[in-house]
Amino acid sequence: MVENHLRATEFYHVSKIGVIRGFHPLLAALVERWRLETHTFVLPVDEVTVTLEDVAHIFGLPINGEPVSGWTNSSSDFVQSQSMAIFGREPVLSGNSKSYIKLGWVRRIRDGEPLDTEESIRKYVKCQIFCMLGSTLFADKSTAYAHAKYLPLLREFERIHTYSWGSACLAHLYRALYRASRYDTKEMDVPLNLLFVWVWERMLCIAPIPRHTLPPAEIPVAMR
Repeated sequence: MVENHLRATEFYHVSKIGVIRGFHPLLAALVERWRLETHTFVLPVDEVTVTLEDVAHIFGLPINGEPVSGWTNSSSDFVQSQSMAIFGREPVLSGNSKSYIKLGWVRRIRDGEPLDTEESIRKYVKCQIFCMLGSTLFADKSTAYAHAKYLPLLREFERIHTYSWGSACLAHLYRALYRASRYDTKEMDVPLNLLFVWVWERMLCIAPIPRHTLPPAEIPVAMR
């Protein structure tokens, strides 16, 4: 019922990706080889990095269009007003930061939509996209909350597809790797699905499943 609306926002492909169980020692090994000056992983044989083309193929996200940017307003009035506009009610926020909205609360709103009107379907899709932003594309260390700064980008349904979400996801990955490579960092908030699938696609010898047993690659590649 919501498939056509998800396709219209360019989030249909990434919404099909389920839970990917990664191998965290591999992630630690990659971070150790990340070089801030070049934004590349320096390996014994060569230098490699995640590109926009990788993001487009792995997640199926648009890499052309308007930049994902805007004012970062952390005030209570901003969060309340944006939440009312998108979800129709006051948000349940993180106890540590009043700028982060609890994704479990958003999922309950999404699952409670009757999907009997155009407005209801659009609200369902906006909730689904906001959850993907917080859990997949711009995940933090908990993946339980998402920053309210993304809400203004979802207010006009017809404009959601015009943003370069893939570019923003790649920028978030680079910034997260920069933070993770610091000596005093204990946890990482990188888009794990993107990084793990990229490694398995580019370095076949360490992929958890032999390539010849997998179905042909389609977009999103992360599906296989």
